Amino acid sequence: MAKPDEARRFYARLMAAQARSSDPRIEEVFASVPREAFLGPGPWTVFAGEGRFETPSADPTYIYQNVLVVLDADKGINNGEPLLHAMWLGKVGPKPGEHVTHIGAGTGYYMALLARLVEPGGGVTAFELDAGLAARAKANLAAYGNVEIVQADAVANPLPPSDVIYVNAGVVAPPAAWLKALKPGGRMIFPWRPSETVGLAVLITRLENGFACRPFMGSWFIPCVGASIAEPAAKIPTRERAARTRSIWLREDRAPDRTATAVFGDVWFSSRTVRAESTR
Repeated sequence: MAKPDEARRFYARLMAAQARSSDPRIEEVFASVPREAFLGPGPWTVFAGEGRFETPSADPTYIYQNVLVVLDADKGINNGEPLLHAMWLGKVGPKPGEHVTHIGAGTGYYMALLARLVEPGGGVTAFELDAGLAARAKANLAAYGNVEIVQADAVANPLPPSDVIYVNAGVVAPPAAWLKALKPGGRMIFPWRPSETVGLAVLITRLENGFACRPFMGSWFIPCVGASIAEPAAKIPTRERAARTRSIWLREDRAPDRTATAVFGDVWFSSRTVRAESTR
């Protein structure tokens, strides 16, 4: 069997290839951050397809592949699919010096990758509602000087001004406060779960004249407390309508119109395209 460092380097190469990004640092961070340091002692229980398996031993080479690793079986919490996160990192493109807000940090593995990607000069603030997971994340990330873990509800508490908001819990719509926390040019990536049958990963970019919104792949996460239940008056999209969404608006800025694909309280989604304004 390959040695752990060798297995991690090969895993990093595969993740970077799937990220489809020109940023070589994605491979570097996957290669440099040991996944096993965020999972607790092995052997580990992993999910693949419809099956659940226990690794034959605590040898970390077993978890350097695209498998979900159980963190809390009773709550349905796992470490996440590395391939999905590689694709998300490629899409959202964290840059040195930027500030990331991570919602749903778990035990900190993907937070560690984000922290490395914004070095030098950048930092990560992570919200984790579960006290046990937040405590584990703080311990796991003790050596990282550019991270802050907040054990709190990200829906009920203000977010810091952010270049990137990285959401790891399903929402019917991002709260208006999250959109307002994005700096100009800021990006938010989140699992859009407007109904039980629709699950899409969405990238939002804050432009001068609105929020561009692009669904780009299927995605399923555990629900985000406080933002996962639609109110009775909501306009809930079909999967086809959701996939046609190209912008998201605050109702205070623009009332829903005939282009609306979904409406949830203070936020609505539209098929209207928003483009960056020309600087000429």
